Amino acid sequence: MKRVLLILHTIRYLKIKQLAYRIYYKMRKPRLKNLSEPKIRGVLGPWSGAAFFLPATDDGETFSFLGETGDLTSGWNDHRFSKLWLYNLHYQDDLNAVGASTRDELCSLLVENWIAANPPLQGNGWEPYCLSLRIVNWTKFFSRLSPDAMDRHWLRSLACQADALIQQLEFHILANHLFANAKALVFVGTFLGGRQGDTWLKEGLRILDQEVDEQFLIDGGHYELSPMYHAILLWDMCDLVQLQQQTQLAIFDERVEYWRRVITQGVRWLRKLVHPDGDIAFFNDAALGIAPTLEQLECYAEQLGCNPSVDIGHGSASLQYNHMKASGYAVIDWPEQHRILLDVASVGPDYQPGHAHADTLSFELSLFGQRVLVNSGISQYGEGIERQQQRATSAHNTVEIDGQNSSEVWAGFRVARRAKLSELSITNNSYLVQVRAAHDGYQRLRGKVTHQRQWIANLNSLVIKDKVAGLFNHARAYFHVHPAVCLERVDGSHWKGYLQNGQVVELRFEGGVVKQKSSEWHPGFGSSVTNYCLVVTFQSNELITHISWSET
Repeated sequence: MKRVLLILHTIRYLKIKQLAYRIYYKMRKPRLKNLSEPKIRGVLGPWSGAAFFLPATDDGETFSFLGETGDLTSGWNDHRFSKLWLYNLHYQDDLNAVGASTRDELCSLLVENWIAANPPLQGNGWEPYCLSLRIVNWTKFFSRLSPDAMDRHWLRSLACQADALIQQLEFHILANHLFANAKALVFVGTFLGGRQGDTWLKEGLRILDQEVDEQFLIDGGHYELSPMYHAILLWDMCDLVQLQQQTQLAIFDERVEYWRRVITQGVRWLRKLVHPDGDIAFFNDAALGIAPTLEQLECYAEQLGCNPSVDIGHGSASLQYNHMKASGYAVIDWPEQHRILLDVASVGPDYQPGHAHADTLSFELSLFGQRVLVNSGISQYGEGIERQQQRATSAHNTVEIDGQNSSEVWAGFRVARRAKLSELSITNNSYLVQVRAAHDGYQRLRGKVTHQRQWIANLNSLVIKDKVAGLFNHARAYFHVHPAVCLERVDGSHWKGYLQNGQVVELRFEGGVVKQKSSEWHPGFGSSVTNYCLVVTFQSNELITHISWSET
């Protein structure tokens, strides 16, 4: 019964279109067609866009993805490896990794081997998301080759893959998946001409016209609210502008200026969602090493002539405050490379919160340019217990009620009832910034609980006030400490953390009982690093946390 309720509370947010396509694709599978002989359109010269992937193989037989190394001994769909690992194998990002232009012989081997081992419509490589990423990689690689260096069966395979993709566009998933589908159709339709190529190009652009406008919010953020996916999609936008510059096709002319504005706003947004170390904050599904870094995106945007100037923050000369209203994140900056990032956001688009965590009203904190308090990140996808724990409220710097999550995250990528934000108010004075918000994620519990949190930042300290209204057995606040911080207990309510460069952060708690527990921080897929977490159990309905810092 519990699972039935989870399903009902999940599907009620879906679009009718998603449900209809799920049924449609269950009943109708893609089929092979008699395609005309593919012809190169001849407008795309050697791809000169930027690259950020590092090579995953040196010999075309052994590959390293997600912290795990494997070979092709048992084929391209070896069940010993996770689905995500196999997906990465089939993406063939090596064709356009850093330095790929010097490895054309290896790249040709990868294409040839993939065709030989993956008959049409069989295996992971023919699923639409895999098709999408590989089609773009093949198109970029093929553009570097002379026509004499390309076997005709390579082009026939590319056309077959494009046809398989257009038969199973991910309208049942939408979001970044449909975006990737559309980008692939645009790339292959630009490279291959004729009636088939025209169809792919026009359909890809038709979808992009809707999805770019819907998925990128007015503040520049991507609507799935994951800094990692934001960076991935922003790179895709750069690729589209690069494609326009290289082809000069008239069909792009009415779109390219809008795409440029999206890139400019998107870079501005990402600058606010990184720590002083230059890497992204861990809100929702986010990990290092998957998406391009801010620096890499800025370089690509600069290459395209659409890199924005450095923003001047709001607030006084001492404290700067930025609120990305559309996406729901807020940032407070101190002059000494201190930054706090606040999650006052929803869980993402109602119809696709697959990458959402139960992290409402969580935050991350850097001091002296070093991460101090961190959300736990992710190390894997799938439906295992570990992913459930990584999406849970207790894996984030926020408050958990009676052991329940603030939003009902379940399975690998599902969310049933979701926390909704309320009472958002901001006070921004000369030397003081106050942000207050509440959410109703625990209203579904018998005690009808509401969690309210207030951050009060001044020049050299931070106060966090948590209030819990309603009936509950126990409320717990979690403070996950970065692994590089050495934690020391001064007394029951007073703790010190020593940063790598000798600075000190102090945490004092009023209204709670503090316990230190061992935890894990997940900076990347396949990576788990032991750290510590301070778990503070409320003694009443209010907890006050004082955080201060000094050079020594």
